[in-house]
Order: sequence, then C-alpha cells, then structure tokens
Amino acid sequence: MELRKRTALAAGAVVAGIVAAAGAAVATQGDDEPGSHDYTPEQAAAATEAALDATGGGRANSVERDSENGATWEVEVTRPDGATVDVRLDASYRVVVIEGDADAAEPADD
Repeated sequence: MELRKRTALAAGAVVAGIVAAAGAAVATQGDDEPGSHDYTPEQAAAATEAALDATGGGRANSVERDSENGATWEVEVTRPDGATVDVRLDASYRVVVIEGDADAAEPADD
C-alpha cells in the first residue's frame, strides 16, 4: 500500500512539472523579442526606479529587455499627468530616450 502512495505522488509531481513547463513555454511565446523578460527582480527594480526618476514619478506598467535606439531596457510608464511613455535605458540604467504615444522622442539630458 505504501509503495502505491509513493508511486502516485511521484506521478503527480511529474505531471505538475510538465504542466508548469508547458505554461512557461506558452507565456514566453507571446513575447515580441526572445529574452525580453530574461532578467532578475533586482534588475527590473533598478530599471523601474530609473524610469520613474526620469519621468518625475508615475506608475511603471511593464519592464523588458530592449535593443531599440541602443537601449538595454524599456520601461512603460504612465506619467502623473496620465500620458504613457516608453523609457529606454542603457545597461547602466541611464536614459537613452523617452518616447510618447505620438512617437515624439525626447533625447536624454547629458
């Protein structure tokens, strides 16, 4: 009887692992760029903080790896005034460009 329980538990664990792997595969298939969500929580927090500093606050809607305009990060931010912008940052979390909905770019201040 004990062997049956262990076998059933092991089979359940295998099925759960397969379901989890399939879910992860589906979640990454919708990404625009391979690896766009390949980062640590600490990196995402640093990118978010830099983007919110650059926009004077607001709410970060998403963070992802990016390669447009020489950037490493893209953080979508809804500014305090309600405008949504994409803040592109380099590998050191410095602003490369801030792009609004109308694709009007604001170059980084150096």
